[in-house]
Amino acid sequence: MVKTKTLNILVINWQDITNPLGGGAEVHCHEIFKRVAALGHRVTLLCCRYPGAVAQEVIDDITIIRCGSRTDFNFHVPAVYRRLAKKQRFDIVVDDINKIPFYTPLYVKEPVLAILHHLFGKSIYLETSWIPASYVYTSEKVVPVIYKNTPFAVVSESTRQELLRLGIRSHISLVQNAVDLQKYHCDPAGKKGEPLLGYLGRVKKYKCVDHILRAMPEIIKSVPNVRLLVIGGGDHIPNLEKLAVTLGVRERITFTGHVSHEQKLTLLNSLTVCVNPSPKEGWGLTVIEANACGVPVVAADSPGLRDSVMHEKTGLLYPFGNIKKLVQYSIELLTDQKKQSILSKNSVNWVQRFSWEESALKVIDVIYSIIRN
Repeated sequence: MVKTKTLNILVINWQDITNPLGGGAEVHCHEIFKRVAALGHRVTLLCCRYPGAVAQEVIDDITIIRCGSRTDFNFHVPAVYRRLAKKQRFDIVVDDINKIPFYTPLYVKEPVLAILHHLFGKSIYLETSWIPASYVYTSEKVVPVIYKNTPFAVVSESTRQELLRLGIRSHISLVQNAVDLQKYHCDPAGKKGEPLLGYLGRVKKYKCVDHILRAMPEIIKSVPNVRLLVIGGGDHIPNLEKLAVTLGVRERITFTGHVSHEQKLTLLNSLTVCVNPSPKEGWGLTVIEANACGVPVVAADSPGLRDSVMHEKTGLLYPFGNIKKLVQYSIELLTDQKKQSILSKNSVNWVQRFSWEESALKVIDVIYSIIRN
């Protein structure tokens, strides 16, 4: 196989970049494969439909085909794949595993590359009730069996180690998340002088944003004028609003809901410290987005986050669920301006090493190596 061969790639992901319920997995997929497409390769993305979405469109040279719904998309995938494969010859199928796997090695005739951010494992029980959580948990349990001979591309060393513990012995490549420094940059003028904590990301139950709210009463005792900004949309916001009232901190918290990129950039640059209390991430894309804006991070020492946060250099890591340490580290960065400044500069330097262009080229190299073998 000649390396300069133009590739025809089918990517299967639950959602596309326009889906309002999308997150870091969708950003990773789009940022990489729009660059793959820009290099002259043909990219088709198969994903679920959502209200108001058209069945097919082209965005950034990626042909997006939508079918099914968010609840049953995986059941549509095999038939739609076969229909597409009859019309054109794909060189490879990229299976972006996110929540319910598609089990493509069972029916795809072309080589398969699996992209994995992280497996939910038992953390899914933090998000939803027992029956749907068990569905996701059980679906993931068979991944080591069905994908045992499938090459993987993962976004962090934590995820690579997770696959190794599960018994995956096929080739595992590291293709990290990155940040577009044309879109994210530090603007010191955005600071308003007040101590401002922030959370950036989807507001889902399993993300444990409530930990930040529970820390607020103690933080306020040491930093009386502190405020919390929760940036992002999600179905858990009403519950958090009720909790904030119960804790007596509602007037200190702003829930922005979904925001545009321009709004997000302005809000990020207004933060003093960004907090991520999640029990598990593939990487923590929002961490380096905050870092790119010169904002240090207080994060749980969880898989993924321990990869994206350099303790005592770009932020501070605390044991997951330890509210006392979350309080301590938040106060430390809110009040120690010298340390805050050092970590801010380190953060901006840290993100320089992550490039979507390099990640896209790495994916292309991995694909060529797979189809050669």
